[in-house]
Parts: sequence; structure tokens; C-alpha cells
Amino acid sequence: MDYSVFTISLLIGTGFIAGIINTLAGGASNLTLPALMVMGMPADIANATNRVGVFLQNVSATLGFRKAKKLDNADILPVMIPSLLGGVVGAFVASYAPEVWLKPLLLSAMIGMTLLMIIRPALVAPPEGTVPFKVSQKPSAWVALFVAGVYGGFVQAGVGFILIAALAGTLRYDLVRTNALKMVCTLGFTALALGVFIWNDQILWLPGLILASGTMLGSHLAVKFALKANPNHLKWFLFVMTVCGSVAALMS
Repeated sequence: MDYSVFTISLLIGTGFIAGIINTLAGGASNLTLPALMVMGMPADIANATNRVGVFLQNVSATLGFRKAKKLDNADILPVMIPSLLGGVVGAFVASYAPEVWLKPLLLSAMIGMTLLMIIRPALVAPPEGTVPFKVSQKPSAWVALFVAGVYGGFVQAGVGFILIAALAGTLRYDLVRTNALKMVCTLGFTALALGVFIWNDQILWLPGLILASGTMLGSHLAVKFALKANPNHLKWFLFVMTVCGSVAALMS
């Protein structure tokens, strides 16, 4: 395993950018997975090790959104249950499924989200003042969150987009609260996925923690930006990231 100054700097820098992107949109594992693989990791080990940075990034962002009162406690459990159940299924699939499944699934998710943003942008960026639904009022939200959990447990890359579509599209949360709940959901099923990967001894902790030092700083700064940003700026950032995610998936 290569622990040169270059690879360590690459992990921290890539993690920092990924923390910003994942907090405000999603898909930054398209950056962190190749960075881990540059160190000589096979794809399945990189996929598992990547979750260390994702987990700690989500802890940082969740605490930031909660401190800013953009994360309502009453909303957490209803959205967590279906995503956690899906995460368990996805993590076990990831541990035993062939690696060749990863790219088609990632590519489909990225292109699907890009088309959704082009065809129906208001679906994932509700107008200001929209009153959100409860999960109990929208059975389709339960299904969408479960599917997002399965995807996130299987392959981390792009799961933020799937959760945004589920939370903003079915429950109509604004993008700031959507991102706050997205980070909570991701935190939950990433913790479950970590448990499965630890059980299967698939995590390399040192590079994972080096990466996490960057992701935590990036997510911390991204929360501060999200709280002050114009909603239209957040929407355009999300759109640009979906396009970039699609291009990255096509080229990978």
C-alpha cells in the first residue's frame, strides 16, 4: 500500500472536496473511490474503506444541521426506518455480489437523476413555502426511502441523489432540510454497512481515516454554506453535480 506524501495529500484533498459535494448534493464517491484505488486497493476493498470517510462526514454534517435547527427530531425516525432496512439488504448484497454489478447500477442512478433534474427540476427542488408531508401520509415515500437504502448499502456513490429524490420528490422538503435528513439517513445505513464490512474484514482503516479527515472538514464548511446560500444556487449546484456524476460514471 502506497503511503507517500502524494497519496496522503490526494486522499485529504479529495476527501475535502467530497465532503462538500456529498453534503450539498451527492456522488462524490466517484472521486474518493478512484483515490483509494490509486493506493493499490481492489474495487471491493475501496468500496468498503470509503465508508469510513462517509460515516464521519455524515456525523459532522448532521451535528451542523442540528445545531442550526434545520433537522427536526420528529422527522428523523420515520425516514430512518425504511432507509435502514434497505441499507441492511444493500450491504449484504455488496459483500457477496460480483463487482461487475457496480458500474451499471451507478450509471443508471446518475443518468436517471440527471434526466429528472432536466425534465422535472421542481420535483427535487420544491418552491419556498411548500409544506412537507409526513411519511405516514405518503406510502410511496416509504418505498422510495427503502430503495435508496438498498442502493446506499450496496454502493455509496450517488446515494445522495437518490435520497434527495426520495425526500424532496415525495415528501417535498426544501433542499436545506432535505440535505439534513439525507445526511442522517446516510449516517444510519452507512453505519450498518460498516458493520457488515468490518465483519468481513474488508476495511483498511489508516487510509479510511486519512480520507475522513478531509471529508469531515468539507462537510463542516458545506453546512455553513447551505445555511446562507440562495435556494436557487443550491438547486443549480445539485444540477451541475448530477451532470458531473453522470459523466464520471460513463467514463469510469
